[in-house]
Amino acid sequence: MTKGARAALVLGAGIGGFVDGIVIHQLLGWHHMLSGWYPDDLHRNMIGDGLFHLLCLLLVLTGVALLNRAGAVPARVLWGGVLAGWGVFNLVEGVVDHLVLGVHHVRTGPHELAYDLAFLVLGAALVVVGRLVARERVAR
Repeated sequence: MTKGARAALVLGAGIGGFVDGIVIHQLLGWHHMLSGWYPDDLHRNMIGDGLFHLLCLLLVLTGVALLNRAGAVPARVLWGGVLAGWGVFNLVEGVVDHLVLGVHHVRTGPHELAYDLAFLVLGAALVVVGRLVARERVAR
């Protein structure tokens, strides 16, 4: 894997985390970072969300710094890596936070496992699409 591809993966993981936090935590209000452990403690959940967003910011800044060090990166490698990194974020966060630790679920309620599994399927699809976008074009 090239330096540019690694940088794009890190950047994508941070962007994926921001999309998750902004859309699912804030706009839809389906959960907070710690809502599985502290369902009725909004203060703790807001701190958890803030720490989560801080981690996302650090990933994005690290990805940008790595991209700067990598030099010119082909657009297909950059955007393919961003998609794959977002997918990796979903897979790691989905397995660790949703399934193993129970920190929260995508959406609590009667179909919470279905939402958690759909989050993982989306993550796997993003990895596949990202790898397809990033791969070398075969000359004919």
